[in-house]
Amino acid sequence: MIATVLRGPGVFALLLAVSLACRWMAFVPAVIDTDEGLYMLQAREWLRGNWPFVAVWDMHPPGAPALIALALALAGESIRSVRLLGAFCVALAGWALHLLVRAAGGVPAIALTAGLAYVVLTPMFTGLATNTEILFAPFVVGALALATRLARRALDHGEAPRLRDLVPIGLLVGCGLVIKQVVVFEGCFAFALAVLLPWWRGVLAWRRVLALAGAYAALCATPILLLGATYLAMGEGATLWDALVEAPLRYGLARLPMGLAAWVVVAELLTAAAPMLLAAVATVRPIAEHRRLLALGWSWFAVAALGVAAPGMFFRHYFLMLLPPLGLLAALGAWRLAATLWPARDRAAVALLVGLLALDAWRMDAAPRLLDGRGLYQPDPVRQVAAALRETVPAGSRVFMMNYHAVVLVLAEMNVATRFAFPAQLSGRFFRALPVDADLELARVLAAGPAAIIVDRGWMHTLRREAIGMVEEALAARYALAAAVAEERGPVEIWRRRDPAE
Repeated sequence: MIATVLRGPGVFALLLAVSLACRWMAFVPAVIDTDEGLYMLQAREWLRGNWPFVAVWDMHPPGAPALIALALALAGESIRSVRLLGAFCVALAGWALHLLVRAAGGVPAIALTAGLAYVVLTPMFTGLATNTEILFAPFVVGALALATRLARRALDHGEAPRLRDLVPIGLLVGCGLVIKQVVVFEGCFAFALAVLLPWWRGVLAWRRVLALAGAYAALCATPILLLGATYLAMGEGATLWDALVEAPLRYGLARLPMGLAAWVVVAELLTAAAPMLLAAVATVRPIAEHRRLLALGWSWFAVAALGVAAPGMFFRHYFLMLLPPLGLLAALGAWRLAATLWPARDRAAVALLVGLLALDAWRMDAAPRLLDGRGLYQPDPVRQVAAALRETVPAGSRVFMMNYHAVVLVLAEMNVATRFAFPAQLSGRFFRALPVDADLELARVLAAGPAAIIVDRGWMHTLRREAIGMVEEALAARYALAAAVAEERGPVEIWRRRDPAE
C-alpha cells in the first residue's frame, strides 16, 4: 500500500496535494469568515511597522497575524497567499497526526489514513478560511505527537521523561498559545500524556512531577513572555495585558444561553455525522490492536471539546478543534468497517471511505457556493466594494467600516479610521469587550471625518441602536452616497465626505 512506500517528506507532499485539492474553493471568495480579514488587516499593518493592538486591536494573541504577515511577505499581499498558508498548515497538521499515530504504535496504514481524514474534513465548519484553529493545529498536534512518544516509552519500556524531552513540547504549545488562548486545554493534555501517565504507572516520583510541571509551565509561557517583554519595551505592556487577559474576560460575559448552546452543538455534531459514525464503529466493537489509539482519540476529543466550549460562543470555526482527534477515530472506524465488510479488499475499501469523507465535507461548503456563484460565474461583492471604494477615495484614505468586512481595507489599500476596526466590536454587540467606551470612540471617529464610511444595509439588525443613530446623523450632515453594491441581504453603501480634503 502507499503507506508502506511513503516516508517522511513523501507523506507531507501527499497530504499537501490532497489539502490543495480539497480546499481549492478557498481560493475563490474574498471572505469565508470575517475574522480572517481582521488578521489580514493586522498583518498588513505589522508589515508597515504598526504592531497589533496598537494599530489594529483584537482580543486574540498576535500569532495569527504574525503567520499571515509571513505569508504576505513571502507570497505577496493577496487573499491567495493567506489561503495557501491555510492549506499548508492543514497538511502540516495532518503530517503531525500521522506521526502521532506512529508514536502511539499504530501501523503506517492507519497513520496515513488518520492524516488524510483530518485533511479532507477541514472544509467543514468554515474551515476553508485561514482561521486560528487551522493555524494552531500543527503546533498542538505536533506537541501531542511528541508527548505520545514519551507516554509509550513509559508504558512499554518504563522510561521516565526527562526535562529536555519536554522542551519541544512546551515550546510548541507556547506557540499555539500565542495564536489562541484555548490551546491551554490541549497543552495540559500533552503534559498529562508525557508526565502524569508515566507517574501513574509508577515510573516517576511525585516530586519529580512537580519539578517537571514548573519547567513545562515556564516553557509554555516563554513565547508569550517574550512577546510581553517586546510590548513593555515599546511602552505598550498595558495594551497587551488588556487585549489578552481582560478583554476575553469581558467578552465572556456575553456567553450563549445553555439551551441555545445545546442546539448549536447538536447541529454542528450532525454536520460531522459521517466521521462521528466511523468513530462509533471503531468504538462499539474495537479491534484489540486499536484499543490504545481509541483511548487516546476519545480522551483527546473530550479535551478539545473543552476548548470549543470555553469561550461560550460556539461559533462554527471553534469546532475545527475537534477534527484532529476525530480524524484519528474516523481512520480507526474506516479500517474496522473495511475489515468487517470487505476483508479481502480492506485497503481499497478504506480508500473509498476516505474519498466519501472528502466528498461529504467538500460538498457542505461547495454546494452553497456553487449555487451562489460569487467569484465563479457571479461577481464577488466584497471585491466589488473594494473596487468601488478605490474609485471613490484616494488610496491610503482613512475609511470607517461600520458593519462590513475589514478585509476590504486591505483589498482597497485604505487606512483604518480607528484601531477598533472590527465592526462587531465597535458598532455591534461585542462592544463591552473594548477597553474604551464604544460610543465615545465612535463619536471621535465620526468627528474626525473619515474620507468614507461603508454601511451594509442588510446587517443593520446586528448593530447597536446608539451606533446606528450616530452614524446616520453623520451621514446626513457631511456625507454623500457615492456607490452601492448589491449583497445577499441588501446593498452595501459607500458614503464619501462632501469635503474630502483632510
